[in-house]
Amino acid sequence: MIIIKSPDHFFERRLRVLLQRVSRAEVRIDDQAVGKIGRGFLALVGFTHSDTETPVRWMAEKIAGLRLFSDDEGKMNLGLSDVGGAVLVVSQFTLYGDAVKGRRPSFIDAARPETAIPLYESFVTALRGHQVPVETGEFGADMQVELVNDGPVTLWLER
Repeated sequence: MIIIKSPDHFFERRLRVLLQRVSRAEVRIDDQAVGKIGRGFLALVGFTHSDTETPVRWMAEKIAGLRLFSDDEGKMNLGLSDVGGAVLVVSQFTLYGDAVKGRRPSFIDAARPETAIPLYESFVTALRGHQVPVETGEFGADMQVELVNDGPVTLWLER
C-alpha cells in the first residue's frame, strides 16, 4: 500500500481516503444496488472534526488526477478520464477507528454526522466538478460493498 500525504501534513488528524483501483465495485443497501461502477476507484472516505472544504477540494482534485491505470507499456500513466473510469464513494467513519487501547475501537476522532455529511456531499460534488462520473453509497446506512481490486492497487490518502 502506498501512503500519500499532502505537503502540509503535520501528523494531525485529517481527511482520510482509502482508495482502491477496481475493475468493478458495487454498494448495496437492503439488497438493493445503490451505486455501481465498472473500471475506476472505490473511495472509502472518512472525516474528522477539523476537516474543512479546503482538504475536501484538494482530495477531489488529487483523486481525479491520479494516474493509476496501465498504459500500453504496463506503466501507471493513465488516469480516470483516459480509461473512461468512475469513482464509487462510500462514507467510512471507521477509518478513524483507534484500537490502540482495549479490544473495542474508539471512534471519537470521526466527525459527527452534522459535520461529516456536508463534507461528504462537497467531496462528491467536487469530484463531479472534475468531470469524473461518481456513484455513491448512502451516508450512515448499513451498506454491503463488493469490489474486485485491480492489481491490487490500494492507496491511503490524507490531507
